[in-house]
Amino acid sequence: MFAFTPLLVLAAIGLANASPHTSSSAAPTSTGAACTSYTIIDTRGTGEAQGESRGFTTMNQRIMQQVTGGSRYDTVYPAGYNQDSSQATTDIVNHVNANTNTCYILEGYSQGAAATVNAMSKLTGAAFNAVRGVILIGDPLHKAGLACNVDNNGGDTTKNVNGISAAGSAGIPSNWVSKTLDICIKTHLLTVLDLCNQGDGVCDTTDGSGITSQHLQYPNDSPTQTLGANFAISKLK
Repeated sequence: MFAFTPLLVLAAIGLANASPHTSSSAAPTSTGAACTSYTIIDTRGTGEAQGESRGFTTMNQRIMQQVTGGSRYDTVYPAGYNQDSSQATTDIVNHVNANTNTCYILEGYSQGAAATVNAMSKLTGAAFNAVRGVILIGDPLHKAGLACNVDNNGGDTTKNVNGISAAGSAGIPSNWVSKTLDICIKTHLLTVLDLCNQGDGVCDTTDGSGITSQHLQYPNDSPTQTLGANFAISKLK
């Protein structure tokens, strides 16, 4: 997989200090019914300390304010620069399978997005039904052409681009597309000569290369936070 620049990521993404949160048992919920309880499984990006990813802090606050009965679980894994996210994938799968009588929202930022995508094919039956929505930001496994691909304004400017590791991955399974939001930022800059499109090089190799400023923009990007929160809320209610 791709290599991140440690200082750039740590400086811009910062450190999250929250410890893992666990969810308690909950009353069963049927597919499509409003969730009486739910857990947000948050998987952080490379270089972020164990805890909640800064990419979802504001989003999660809004979700929990609008939908009662929620808790958060922070995926446990190294989030190291070697990009080995297999431990995260296993942790996500184990956590959902441990209690399929509650609802889940899966979230992943960068390497955490890759771990989340890789968990999808392993969540079947009751576990698949328990996951109501998935929110990915800066996804290196972003595959061109999927209906779940949006830019940070909900538009289609990043629908037909590929992430930096898309070629080596099966990507989001077809049965997961309808409950996934794969957000990839593209910024439009008016220059002296023309309108310049600059993208997150991790999820959009057409308009960016590697870790661009757009890849580090998600935590403080109001459209991203609003889009993700509204999507999760709609899936839980």
